[in-house]
Amino acid sequence: MDSSFKEIMMMKGSSKLVNVLAQVRKGEQVLIVTDFDTESIARSLATACIGVGAEPTIMIMRPREAHGLEPPEMVAIAMTKADMVFQPVSKSIAHTSATKRAKEAGARIIVLPEYTEEMLISGGLEADFEAQKPLCEKMRDYLTGARKARLTTSSGTDITMSLEGRPGRALTGMARERGGYSSPPNIEASIAPVEGTAQGIIVADGSISSIGLLSFPVTISVKDGLAKEITGGKEAEKLKDILESARDPKVYNIGELGIGLNPKARLCGLMLEDEGAFGSVHIALGSNADFGGNTRAARHIDLIIRKSTLLLDEKLVLQEGEVVI
Repeated sequence: MDSSFKEIMMMKGSSKLVNVLAQVRKGEQVLIVTDFDTESIARSLATACIGVGAEPTIMIMRPREAHGLEPPEMVAIAMTKADMVFQPVSKSIAHTSATKRAKEAGARIIVLPEYTEEMLISGGLEADFEAQKPLCEKMRDYLTGARKARLTTSSGTDITMSLEGRPGRALTGMARERGGYSSPPNIEASIAPVEGTAQGIIVADGSISSIGLLSFPVTISVKDGLAKEITGGKEAEKLKDILESARDPKVYNIGELGIGLNPKARLCGLMLEDEGAFGSVHIALGSNADFGGNTRAARHIDLIIRKSTLLLDEKLVLQEGEVVI
């Protein structure tokens, strides 16, 4: 596709992010945090912001080495001063202290890690986010009210974890109110399990953050809330390398349980699309301090699991990847 024509096509997604999902208004201060690998996404968003009369500022930083690493302090400070923050970056800064402080300061935040130009043109961003909001909030409420979760699959996943006292969250894809947060095209309901309680086996057979689609399942044994043993093919070795390179024992924490609820999203190896795929489940290793947990780790790594069955206490909410609430 000709580059100039592609830029025009990208405006479809950028306009939806700015006008519909963030509802950017005339005169608002909009900060677009990007890096050298995602500048074209930032330019497209800035153009859409100018179109509604907002004041966009682009800050370009060096790409982070891994998901979950803090941005430069200048970026962190600027985020707290903005009305709206977009984060089109190659490595996620969503689960960082900087993003948490910006939310607390009142900034609306849309995180866009690993975004590609194609994601602005077609795919999960074409979903009707308003239509999915009631289901997302209903699933959040089930998570909030549950004391225990059990996740199983025919491929071997069988893990339990306590959710007692933890708030669920509904990531509807929209960030329209002060302190709002979303990660479109991802639509998910998720929760931070109680640390130290997860027990069992995870068989990731979809994709993994920073690795992509899996050619062979990755099996993780979990004891007392921590990933203990990782086996499988070449992707299992990559995951072990990613975790070991963090040099932080907290990256092995079972940090999140999430359910994808975007009917337009498909597993493609890009995490925001993958974790939103309807009926998929993801379990994350590492940080959860910014959404109800107690762990601040050097990484947040999502593991996508296909065709899961999920019990919340005695309530069946997913059966082999089909939502049954």
